[in-house]
Amino acid sequence: MQLTFATYNIHKAVGTDRRRNPERILAVLNEIDADIVALQEVDRRMGRRETVLPLSHIEDYSPYRAVPLNHRPDSLGWHGNALLVRRSIALAEAAIVPLPVIEPRGAIRADLLIKGRRIRVVGMHLDLSGLRRRQQLRAILDHLGRCDHHCPSVVMGDCNEWGVQRGALSEFRLPWRVLAPGRSFPARQPVARLDRIALSEEWHVVDAKVHHSALAVKASDHLPVMARLQLPTI
Repeated sequence: MQLTFATYNIHKAVGTDRRRNPERILAVLNEIDADIVALQEVDRRMGRRETVLPLSHIEDYSPYRAVPLNHRPDSLGWHGNALLVRRSIALAEAAIVPLPVIEPRGAIRADLLIKGRRIRVVGMHLDLSGLRRRQQLRAILDHLGRCDHHCPSVVMGDCNEWGVQRGALSEFRLPWRVLAPGRSFPARQPVARLDRIALSEEWHVVDAKVHHSALAVKASDHLPVMARLQLPTI
């Protein structure tokens, strides 16, 4: 079974032309054509924290549905994190992953049922502080360790980590693997690999890359990062 995962910081749908355009974000997602997408900065930061990507837009302009968290009525996710999955994918459960924070950061988890298999996905947006990022990744890994139903897992998002091998991402110890497919920030002239995908040992990597298109360069200050992953037959 092969699945495509993507992570995308949409910068509250404000592009490099300084225009807020949620339809453009969804057009980029349609270009990517992933099965499961982790989004960051999908809600406004102040006030009622309304989503900048309305559910009606997702339903009308994409093949996805949002994983419901039922926390804030005007938000799509938690601290700006949201998960989109193809409508054919069944949801077993979803939860907020509590993180130690100073600034508003967060992580969310969804357990999905695909072709009879349970898949676990975490979307995250980590702190600007290296020490805080380490604490947050430990909290995510501790959360995963306490989950029922051990299953293949993918953790992805904007890690705010410039290093490739050192730094906070070293918290992902073997058998975890961290993919850094390429530079994704800033979108116009990317120099940093801020957006990462971490895999549990069950996955085989078919392909991993940064999605770089004319539309993606305009839609957000980050480029999407994606990976095509395969699970062995059981």
